Amino acid sequence: MNQQLTSIEYPVELNGLSLMTWIEQHQDAIRQQIETHGAILLRGLNIISSAQFGKIISHMFSEELLSYTNRSTPRKELKGNVYTSTEYPPEESIPLHNENAYSHEWPMKLAFLCLVAPSEEGETPIADSRKIYDQIPAHIREKFEQKGVMYLRNYDAVGLPWREVFQVETKAEAEAYCIKNDIQFEWLDDDGLRTRQICPAVQTHPITGEKIWFNQAHLFHVSNHDEANRKALEETFSTESLPRHSFYGDGEPIEEEYLAVIRQAFLAQKVKFTWQRGDLMIIDNMLYCHGRQPYKGNRRILVSMVEANTLAAQAQRGEQNECA
Repeated sequence: MNQQLTSIEYPVELNGLSLMTWIEQHQDAIRQQIETHGAILLRGLNIISSAQFGKIISHMFSEELLSYTNRSTPRKELKGNVYTSTEYPPEESIPLHNENAYSHEWPMKLAFLCLVAPSEEGETPIADSRKIYDQIPAHIREKFEQKGVMYLRNYDAVGLPWREVFQVETKAEAEAYCIKNDIQFEWLDDDGLRTRQICPAVQTHPITGEKIWFNQAHLFHVSNHDEANRKALEETFSTESLPRHSFYGDGEPIEEEYLAVIRQAFLAQKVKFTWQRGDLMIIDNMLYCHGRQPYKGNRRILVSMVEANTLAAQAQRGEQNECA
């Protein structure tokens, strides 16, 4: 079921105040709304530049914006860790996903600003990760919870080069990044790199304590491609040489029928709204996943990220809860 987003909007009345003054007066209420509901849409703020956008989000959360590292999609940095949204062709959709759920570190909050609304479609749908977790059958959830997910990536043949992914210049810097972040790596011919990283499939939200589906197994797996592209990839690359692929954490192949069920759970919870120029949507990246619909016309959505969370911090919280 594709729901239309109607209840997420927060009324904005500036009443002659400056934008920054309004943010200061309402930031606690906005943050409370995000903590309670997981997402909020603000209309009528008249944010007109990437610099202004970055300043507002940084001020709202009293933190510096995060840089986009361990990248998986192409995007441009505009200024001060404000980025364009993923630069895929307009006819392509991007499945629902939690940002950087394949990584050791991810942002807790994502902010999206609409500078140019597309003439048709181009929505940024969202879905509640708690409801997705609840909808996935218990036997599938339990296997993923027990085993985790292994993310396989091969760089430089297709997709982003490793220098861009890790934001480094040399092999030594790439190796240091991988070692620091528990990423297995091996160098291949022609300056190629292969990595494997094992992450949990399910997380517990650090504030609400709720279990959430938090992984990108469905997105990395070769079955995410349409039939023609999948065939081309599998005819060109061996399984271990695919640009991206996912397995259970112990290396066992993931059942494709399980992935089909998981994708249906995402789609069943999808909620969307029509972008308007100046819209600002902020989501809790663990409570809500997001995607992109195909579009026509021009579309310019900016993204900023704030409040880092890590696998290490999640593990430490789990240990503390066990001792409590």
